[in-house]
Amino acid sequence: MSRPISDIRIEYKRHSLSENDVQPNPIRQFDQWWSEAISSQIDEVNAMTLATASSDGLPAARIVLLKGYDDAGFVFFTNYQSFKGQQLDENPRACLVFFWKELERQVRITGLIEKVSTEESDLYFSSRPESSRIGAWASPQSQVIEDRAILEKNEAELTKAFAGKPIPRPLHWGGYRVKPVNIEFWQGRPSRLHDRISYTLQENGQWQIARLAP
Repeated sequence: MSRPISDIRIEYKRHSLSENDVQPNPIRQFDQWWSEAISSQIDEVNAMTLATASSDGLPAARIVLLKGYDDAGFVFFTNYQSFKGQQLDENPRACLVFFWKELERQVRITGLIEKVSTEESDLYFSSRPESSRIGAWASPQSQVIEDRAILEKNEAELTKAFAGKPIPRPLHWGGYRVKPVNIEFWQGRPSRLHDRISYTLQENGQWQIARLAP
């Protein structure tokens, strides 16, 4: 007999998180946790859940990859005509969630959306493997297609068309930046009494730090 879902649990006890020890700026705190996650050799450490919502409130979430961050925000790339792109046009707000189970840590970033510059999108697109650049042209992301053969046909035709030539970035493909207004750092603790430290951006540009009950 399979194990009941309700019996699946882990006792978190690796680390603790105190508001007295965190950095005054959440990006610097993210720097610290990011470095520790990289050092822990976590598989796809940059994988994050991206949650969006349509103008009517319909939510959607999926895994995307972080491709850069700095004081301005957190950057990912996608097809602007995809379902998430449509939602971000209608409602330019998003939430990102990192879960690093090896460290028993979660980071949740809520913020406003803006497209990155054309130059930034071009630079990242040119760094992608050739197959990924062709894939950005070949896939009408989120649209209904009859079968996989359509994608394979598109890929074959585009591979031939671009042979020996530079592959330009499609205008419908590029980057978004999530400009944070709230960042929460979650550290698993025993007895489900987890540590949660929240940073909220104030009108004066400063960050207010608070502990949240788990």
